[in-house]
Amino acid sequence: MLRLYGFSKVNAGARGHTRDLRVLWALEEMQLPFEIAGMDHPAHDLNTDAYRRLSPFEQIPAIDDDGLMLSESAAILVHLAKKSGRLIPGDRAGEAQVLRWCFAAMNTVEMPLLALMVLDWTADGSCGKHREFLVGWVHRVLTNLERWLAGREFVATEAFTIADILMAHVLVSGIKDQALMAPYAGLAAYRDRCLARPAWKRTQEAYFARVEAG
Repeated sequence: MLRLYGFSKVNAGARGHTRDLRVLWALEEMQLPFEIAGMDHPAHDLNTDAYRRLSPFEQIPAIDDDGLMLSESAAILVHLAKKSGRLIPGDRAGEAQVLRWCFAAMNTVEMPLLALMVLDWTADGSCGKHREFLVGWVHRVLTNLERWLAGREFVATEAFTIADILMAHVLVSGIKDQALMAPYAGLAAYRDRCLARPAWKRTQEAYFARVEAG
């Protein structure tokens, strides 16, 4: 059976926003059987030689799929989608669009959001110019994403795909200052449409029942 390495305990601020949720959501949508290998972050379960063989950067999530070891949430979702034949089109053109938007979620959209989040965590009040630049970068990305989504229900194809799991999770976990989303009604509607899916609600319920705040 597929084994997912996900959190059993994580710091309170990260609980509910961790990247294993992307894989848990996909598994729930695909209805694939799996087991959880719970990792205790405060106890340094990720910082062992054994886990580094699964996840070289000591991060969650990782999977062991019958001996196939894989880390990085987007790579795991692509693997699961192609394995199950779900949440990714069977034709090359459709698959290419899903891959395109998986990369966009990780490389184009998440990057400035994470940069701004880290600055806000660590700034000492002297980084006004840096924050202004990052906020501008975030708005440029969100403006273009909103433009792309105009008239579209989902980001890559007419159907919900793994690209939507990644994009919606980036938008919900990467934006702490909701004022950043205020100008983007269409983008907020897209995010909420994805998060309204029953599979996401079941995923959240199971996650919060299992994962303790460290």
